[in-house]
Amino acid sequence: MKRRFLARIHVLPAPHNGRCGWLTAGGRVLPCAIGKGGMTRRKREGDGATPIGDFPLLALFFRPDRRPPRPHTGLPARAIRPHDGWCDDPGDPRYNQLICLPSRAGHERMWREDGLYDLVVDIGWNRMPRPLRGRGSAIFMHAARPGFPPTEGCVALALPALRRLLARIGPRTRLVIGRDVRRRRVPPALPARHRGLRGPGR
Repeated sequence: MKRRFLARIHVLPAPHNGRCGWLTAGGRVLPCAIGKGGMTRRKREGDGATPIGDFPLLALFFRPDRRPPRPHTGLPARAIRPHDGWCDDPGDPRYNQLICLPSRAGHERMWREDGLYDLVVDIGWNRMPRPLRGRGSAIFMHAARPGFPPTEGCVALALPALRRLLARIGPRTRLVIGRDVRRRRVPPALPARHRGLRGPGR
């Protein structure tokens, strides 16, 4: 039987708290964290904002040493290796790309000990036909910290929710961030248990 994947996933800011959000997917509404700079149409490297737009979901990166193992998904999947990094240096020709460490270029490590990158979905921001310098890098969907504190621009979900969502994501699924706000019913503010702000995660 052919698996049916979601056509679109929507992320909107939560009322009264522009650094938290709601993700809607297949009739389900999930709390999520967004960038500490809110949402923007003019994304710049280091601004801490989540870009607004309609994006493809390109691939899944996962930690092979975590349990449970590799999740079910329709996306291309690759195991993260200890020497994997992501270039966030606008002056480097590998800007906004997966790189091998060590590297002199500015970067972040994909192999993290805090669990945020146990599952990482690569959002197709600033990628085609080539990354534009300074327009932002490493925009992912990944695991959230407890309390859903703001990120550096990524969309973050509770890890169990992210794992379940991956099973509904395929190669044609689009992530729509901050669009159609006036035409869609905006969910209520986040419950108190989801409002904690305990320091940024990417």
